[in-house]
Amino acid sequence: MTVFVKQNELKDYLKSFWDEKKSIGFVPTMGALHQGHLSLMSESLKKNSLTVVSIFVNPTQFNNPEDLKKYPRTLDSDVEKIKNLDSNIIVYAPTVDDIYEGKTESTSFKYDGLEFQMEGKHRPGHFDGVGTIVKKLFEIVQPNNAYFGEKDFQQLQIVKKLVEKYKIPVKINGCKIHREANGLAMSSRNERLSNEERSKASFIFKTISEAAKLFSKKSAQEVSNWVNDQFKKQNTFELEYFEIADEATLIECKRKNKNKKYRAFIAVFVNNIRLIDNISLK
Repeated sequence: MTVFVKQNELKDYLKSFWDEKKSIGFVPTMGALHQGHLSLMSESLKKNSLTVVSIFVNPTQFNNPEDLKKYPRTLDSDVEKIKNLDSNIIVYAPTVDDIYEGKTESTSFKYDGLEFQMEGKHRPGHFDGVGTIVKKLFEIVQPNNAYFGEKDFQQLQIVKKLVEKYKIPVKINGCKIHREANGLAMSSRNERLSNEERSKASFIFKTISEAAKLFSKKSAQEVSNWVNDQFKKQNTFELEYFEIADEATLIECKRKNKNKKYRAFIAVFVNNIRLIDNISLK
């Protein structure tokens, strides 16, 4: 199994695949890998001649320095997990300098308003950081296909818009959310939860699942009020936001339209650890 830490060496390796027009699948990650990440790799392995996985904790998408400092970094165990899945996967685990070449800052992007909703409201500059790193990685790897999980659904829509607006020749594939046995959406941040917190965090998915049922017979505002009330009744979690939004525009639903697809989005703090989730609404 090969692990590259320098982009020039990775490019040299990939050149023959580019020249022969062999399909390259790409899974960008920030490490602390779980089954959700591995499922993205499995999808790539099915459809491409080569799969590349990046492991890079990107500093420009963190608006909270403490969150960046505490983000789990587990490169050795990550590489072992990838190796156990398929030893032919190529890993790119660069340093900040290799990616940003001494200039660690974001480029400003416009995503037709997608960037101003939900995460954009609560994490200033976050999607500039996401766009910056994704564009850089696409330019380095030059994949045919890239795979992103639907847990970060807003990010998935942002990346699709980035590719569309900047005419980047890569197909973006969204893959289903993987959940722990209790329903908690798999996330690298889950590693920071205590066993008790992890168990109690099943409340998040249970609540949005019930909200999805309520949406069939109640207004978006009534459902939102109900979710807020549920979180007020307990003291383990701090609800940052719950929103029902149009899947395409991410604009909050004020009045249902049968021709639109909606999704419920939630962000919750558990002992200063931020967890997000979402669910499709029928």
